[in-house]
Amino acid sequence: QVQLEESGGGLVQPGDSLRLSCAASGFAFHLYAMGWYRQTPEKERELVAGISISGDTTAYADSVKGRFTISRDNAKNTLTLQMHSLKPDDTAVYYCNANYYDVDYWGKGTLVAVSS
Repeated sequence: QVQLEESGGGLVQPGDSLRLSCAASGFAFHLYAMGWYRQTPEKERELVAGISISGDTTAYADSVKGRFTISRDNAKNTLTLQMHSLKPDDTAVYYCNANYYDVDYWGKGTLVAVSS
């Protein structure tokens, strides 16, 4: 059974940091490109950060470049998103995604709320 379980979300103040984790199981994690997406009621789901199967290549949305860092541990089947200098615009439900060609797996999401 494929599972992607996000954790680490919460309510923080502007400027704070937060670390999201995604625990993967039930599939060959090391063969899948991984990514973090986010969605709000007002916007479509958008890619925040992506990482290649080896972890050598990463990509970020312009809005989070320099503030967020994506990483993965293929030995532990985990994906991480380190977020710094959080802004109210970062408020969203964050989803973990695994992709292999035309196969996509999604987690249920974790809420990040940035508010003073």
